[in-house]
Amino acid sequence: MAEFTGERVIPGKVDDDLLNEHVARYAFAERLAAGRRVLDAGCGSGYGAAKLAARAREVLGIDVSQEAVDYAREHYPAPNLRFECADCLDIPAADGAFDLVVAFEIIEHLSDWRGFLGEVRRVLAPDGRFIVSTPNRLYYAEARAGLGPNPFHVHEFEYHEFRAELESVFPDVAMYLENHTDAIVFTEAGGAGPMEAGVDELAASPENAHFFVAVCGLPADPAVPGLAWVPRAANMLREREHHIEVLETELRERIARVVQLQDELAAEQAQARVRIDQLEAELRETVENATRLAGELAAKVAELGQCVEHLHAAERTVEERTAWARRNEAEADDLRRRLQALWSTRWLRLGFKLRILPKPESGR
Repeated sequence: MAEFTGERVIPGKVDDDLLNEHVARYAFAERLAAGRRVLDAGCGSGYGAAKLAARAREVLGIDVSQEAVDYAREHYPAPNLRFECADCLDIPAADGAFDLVVAFEIIEHLSDWRGFLGEVRRVLAPDGRFIVSTPNRLYYAEARAGLGPNPFHVHEFEYHEFRAELESVFPDVAMYLENHTDAIVFTEAGGAGPMEAGVDELAASPENAHFFVAVCGLPADPAVPGLAWVPRAANMLREREHHIEVLETELRERIARVVQLQDELAAEQAQARVRIDQLEAELRETVENATRLAGELAAKVAELGQCVEHLHAAERTVEERTAWARRNEAEADDLRRRLQALWSTRWLRLGFKLRILPKPESGR
């Protein structure tokens, strides 16, 4: 099922004010559609092409979205109306195939809008008309100041730029300003009597206009009358009051939800505070234990240092005693050699034989 994205209007899925802005353009254009071959370029969900088909000889609606084309075929069947999935830069039609081409809110989506205008001129009959609309960049930027640029729009136009682009392709260009205004309507109760329209102030500033609508042609054609279009003869004030009531109900529900979320947040913050206090206590205990262990470690290190000093002293004593023992052993060896040499002398051997000296004991 097709969904409203903010750019593709689907009747029944958008509020009435937004829908009426779009339907009003087709009401403006259908006065030129009677008995003519019509192209709706960028037809979207197809409601506008169906409105034109009620008066036209035949209508072709094209859109780059297959989903939109499928929706239009399902919801707006008519013998003189067909829909095709096609690019506005490559319109599937012969030269001069259409007496009327409409393109509402499509040109600002195209990076090659000049190529689109050239393609429209190709398929437009010599005496045909081209009706094209686009939002006023100045007004649109102000209206969306809090939202930022429209991500779907490639290039938005100011009044003089829009007119200049159209006049570079079409010899005759008549500019109209579309504004959404309040109206007071008098209708015959229960009937469909004749109606007249009166506008108190006809002058309008292009800089403050909501949308620009241009009627373009190859020859100079009679001007298309302006249009004051009322979408329905119902009490719009009452409908708006009802709409305000719905919005107020939604607002109250959202406020209640905000309060609920604030209470949940406060409860979560309280739980978090308790947990933080627990963690801080655990941290203090950990720091205290670490400090105590650091003191014990320092004492052990000092004790180990003393043991090392004792070990070094013992090593020095062992080294001294080893040196002393080696000296004594060397002296003893020297005495043994001297004594052995003395026993070996001739006079001592003679003394032994004469028994003047005692015999040395064995091993001496």
